[in-house]
Amino acid sequence: MSELSHTIRVVSKRTGLSPHVIRIWERRYGAVTPTRTETNRRLYSETAVDRLMLLRRATEAGHSISHIARLDSAQLRQMVDAIPVENTASRRDLPVVTADTDFVGECLDAVRRLDTQRLEEHLRAASIELGSQGLLHRLAAPLAQKLGELWQSGEITAAHEHFASAVLRVFLGNLSRPFSLPASAPTVVVATPSGQLHELGAVLVAAAASAHGWRVTYLGVSLPAAEIAGAAIKNRAKAVALSLVYPGDDPNVGNELEALRHFLPSQVKIIVGGRAMRAYAGAIERSGAIRANSIEDIYQILDSVRDGQNGNGNRH
Repeated sequence: MSELSHTIRVVSKRTGLSPHVIRIWERRYGAVTPTRTETNRRLYSETAVDRLMLLRRATEAGHSISHIARLDSAQLRQMVDAIPVENTASRRDLPVVTADTDFVGECLDAVRRLDTQRLEEHLRAASIELGSQGLLHRLAAPLAQKLGELWQSGEITAAHEHFASAVLRVFLGNLSRPFSLPASAPTVVVATPSGQLHELGAVLVAAAASAHGWRVTYLGVSLPAAEIAGAAIKNRAKAVALSLVYPGDDPNVGNELEALRHFLPSQVKIIVGGRAMRAYAGAIERSGAIRANSIEDIYQILDSVRDGQNGNGNRH
């Protein structure tokens, strides 16, 4: 009796991998080899399904698909069996390998090459597959984090980070443009304080706020407190959002945060995020700023500010 064959839709449901990832793993890495029908539809054997499940579990544990795709199934199973239980448990509530995993790798490759066209192509493909919210959560945010790690390790330069920021800023801005905002939409000013030169975090905050129904005044990087406050007052902003990424030991950041609080009307909230945020915990607390650890936090804080609450959800 011949082995059962499955369509890519069935394989996607069984493995937890998106059809896009399955096709990429097949074409680019030779992970599996499906048969084809007379109408050129892919059909996957039960053996191929089992292999894709093993690959998913291995990549979920941190192994690179490019390094393991050519291993035979016995080697893959040995690798998966050696994964510590706590490793799997720590990821239980996270999505397993989905389209975002491959899109991040593709975008990183385009950034390394400083290839605008290729990066835009991958972003467009991701926006179609993931939607605008998925693009932010599952591609843009992890991409920004990975770029920061690569920059700190010296694997890429500041030029790569600035290149990615510029492309993402335009792409995400265009993505949110079709959604018109009512005249009553609240305004948030987004920037990085003086001395903070990395822009990707601010770009993500601006995109998230725009997607959440806020009018965004984006100022860019390394602006003094007086200019940020001036823009907020002129635009009658309800909040100012700042990104702190690098450096994490700038003695002037605390002064800038406190000056910003002094210049702003008391009802205007200051929101601070970014991977260097912990290094400035004392200054953030002294300025009365609200800490945001994720895009989800940004949404919750903006909702509270819109409703006239503070960051903890308590009304004034």
